[in-house]
Amino acid sequence: MNPLFAGLGTTIFETMSARARASGAINLGQGFPDGRGPEDVLAEAARALLEDSNQYPPMAGMPALREAVAAHYRVHQGLDLDAREVIVTSGATEALAAAIFALVTPGDEVVMFQPLYDAYLPLVQRAGGVARLVRLEPPEWRVTAQALAAVASERTRLVILNSPLNPTGTMIGTDELALIADFCTSHDAIAICDEVWEHVVFDGARHQSLMALPGMRERTVKIGSAGKIFSLTGWKVGWMCATPAISSVLAKAHQFLTFTTPPNLQAAAAYGLGKDVASFDTMRAGYQRSRDRLAAGLRGLGYTVLPSAATYFLNIDLAASGIAMDDVAFAQWLLDEAGVATIPVSAFYAQDAVTSVVRLCFAKQDATLDAALERMATRP
Repeated sequence: MNPLFAGLGTTIFETMSARARASGAINLGQGFPDGRGPEDVLAEAARALLEDSNQYPPMAGMPALREAVAAHYRVHQGLDLDAREVIVTSGATEALAAAIFALVTPGDEVVMFQPLYDAYLPLVQRAGGVARLVRLEPPEWRVTAQALAAVASERTRLVILNSPLNPTGTMIGTDELALIADFCTSHDAIAICDEVWEHVVFDGARHQSLMALPGMRERTVKIGSAGKIFSLTGWKVGWMCATPAISSVLAKAHQFLTFTTPPNLQAAAAYGLGKDVASFDTMRAGYQRSRDRLAAGLRGLGYTVLPSAATYFLNIDLAASGIAMDDVAFAQWLLDEAGVATIPVSAFYAQDAVTSVVRLCFAKQDATLDAALERMATRP
C-alpha cells in the first residue's frame, strides 16, 4: 500500500462526529449546518433531476454553471472572469487535489499556513511536493513578512492560502494579502486560494480575493464551493477559476479524478449564484446572529472567546478561560462529561501545534446552541 495513506489515521472531524452520534452528544465539532438550506435552490435541484438530462455533463462543467460562477464574481468581488476560466469540480477538496496535482512537480516547495485544512499536506506530499509551513498563532493569527521570508527558497513554486481561514474564523487582512502577493510575484509562485468561506463573513465585511491584487490575476487559482455558499455541505459542487494557461492544465488533472459532477446539482448551483445580493446578506445575518448567540452564552459561562470574523466557527482560548487542560484533553472531557463535541485546533497543525484552543461550530439552530450552552455550564 502507499505508505502515505496507509499511515494516515481517521480525521478528527470523523472521529468526533462518530463519537457524538454514538453517545448522543450535541455535535458542535464538524462544520455543517443543521438546517435544510435554501428551499428555492433545493427545488431547482429536484426539478433538474426530474426534467433535465442525467447523463454525463461536459467534463469542465455545465456552461450555465461556468457562466454563473464568472458572473457571480463580477458582481460580488469585481473580478473580470470568463466562463472558459472556470472548471467545475466535485467539491472544493477535489478542486484542491486537481490544482495540486496539476501544479506540483516532485521536489517543488509549497508554502502553507497552519492551522491548515487537513487535506492540504497529504495532497502536496502525494504530488511529491515539499511542505514549508508558516505557523500562525492566536489571537490575531497574522501572516508576517518575517515568517514568509523564513520559508522562502529557490524551489518555492506554490502557495496555498485559505481565507477566510478555518479553523480560526479570521480573514487575511489587506496588508497580509499584499505581503503574500509580493511573495508570489517575487518568487514566481502560483497561489492556490481556498476561498470556500468567501460569503460567510460578518460585521459588514466583504471578502477580498488575492486574485484581485496587482500581479496575481495570471498566477492565482481561486477555489469556491456551492456547498458552503448555500449551506448544503453534502452537495460537493465546487470550482476552480484561473487564467486559461493554468485552467487548461487544471482541467486535465480534474478529468482523471472525478471527470464530472451531478448535473442537477450544477443546475441548482447556477440558479443560486444568480440570486440577488440581498439573499446573501440575509444568509450572513442569520449566521452572525448565531455566532453572537453562542459567543455571548460562552462568555456568560466564563469562557474567553476569540474573535470570529467569518466561517461557521468560533474558538475558546482555554488558558485565558482558566482551564488547565490542553485542547485534546478538554475536547475529550467535554464530550464524555458534558455531552458536547468540539474540535481541538491542534489537529490542524502538522508540527509545533497550538494546544490551547478548541473550535465550535455555530451554524446550528437556536435550540441546539442553547442546549450545548446548558451542558457547558459544567466546567472542569
